[in-house]
Amino acid sequence: MINARVHTLLAAAAVMLAAVAATPSVQAQASSGKSGSPAAKAAADPRVIDLDGYNQVLAKYKGKPLVVTFWATWCEPCRDEFPMLVDLAKQYGPQGLAIFGVSLDGDAEINLVRRFLARNQPQFPNYRQKMGIDVDAFYRGVNPAWTGTMPETIFYNRDGRIAGHFLGEQPRSAFEQAIREILASPAAPAAGK
Repeated sequence: MINARVHTLLAAAAVMLAAVAATPSVQAQASSGKSGSPAAKAAADPRVIDLDGYNQVLAKYKGKPLVVTFWATWCEPCRDEFPMLVDLAKQYGPQGLAIFGVSLDGDAEINLVRRFLARNQPQFPNYRQKMGIDVDAFYRGVNPAWTGTMPETIFYNRDGRIAGHFLGEQPRSAFEQAIREILASPAAPAAGK
């Protein structure tokens, strides 16, 4: 588990790694319009959201079982877990499961975010936490039990309420059990009832 407050140090290291990774051959491919692999195709930049934006996105999924993952490129457990979430979205999406991600990467890491998303090719939307907001208020507003330690994954029932959450990396079997539980949750009551 990684506390988001160590982000500043890790962000500086990530920027340095990005500079090292930008070798002349990669730069030449980019300027010529060629890419070495399908994963090198650029992903769209995630939309930036604050707590209000998060709640607006969340409202769009009411009535569906939902998994929200909070991740960052500087968080090793997040990087390890993300491909599994991409696979689980493919496996359980046909059964009605929705997933979206929220990156806690800063503006300086946007190139790393782009490459990470291009490499993993999630079929679910991803957003990015707005910089300069009160992050503690963001964490509490998202989940009162969350203090910023990552990865954080929240499971929502169809009624839009939190069914549970994982703090830190978890095995696939734990994810599958939590997903089966929210898939079995009753449908949200219709408006006006």
